[in-house]
Amino acid sequence: MRIVVSQFVSLDGVVQAPGGAEEDTDGGFAHGGWSHAYFDPEMVGGFVDRAMKDTEALLFGRRTWRTMAAAWPERAGDPFADRMNELPKYVVTRSLREEELTWGNTVRIPGGEVLERVRELRERPGGDVQVMGSPTLARTLITHGLFDELRLMLMPVLLGGGKKLFPEDGAHHPLTLVSAATNPAGTQLLVYQPADAA
Repeated sequence: MRIVVSQFVSLDGVVQAPGGAEEDTDGGFAHGGWSHAYFDPEMVGGFVDRAMKDTEALLFGRRTWRTMAAAWPERAGDPFADRMNELPKYVVTRSLREEELTWGNTVRIPGGEVLERVRELRERPGGDVQVMGSPTLARTLITHGLFDELRLMLMPVLLGGGKKLFPEDGAHHPLTLVSAATNPAGTQLLVYQPADAA
């Protein structure tokens, strides 16, 4: 299976709370919902839909899983929501207990086992495992080279601070640009793969 990291990202690398004001206010972040002005159903929505067609499982960190688990089950009947609800889901967590995993088809990955378990997923036959949001998890996967594709929706806004996608560890991670498009609002839809995999 391929690990695909999909993110809404600002020009200064911030991925915190693109969807709503109360999504993630850690650190006093006050710009929640910043992605809406740059989203369009045709291009950005189509970019997300195409990624979902190849997705056979979802991988989340605890906070993003909780946000998604609170939103998608009640939207049943919408094709995108139905797909989100039916897919197998993995949540990396040190604190959530099995009985708290009420969103259907969710499996717990203990926080200390994430690298080993993601390596196991990559060895299985199948389609894509998509990582949405989950900046701490995404940074960990990028740091350790445990990703096969970055799908970035790079939006023309500077947020001045917040949780960032990319590691700041001084490591060199060469990438190959696979595709690029720009919507009328200036959002760049970018697909990258590790340079040695392209």
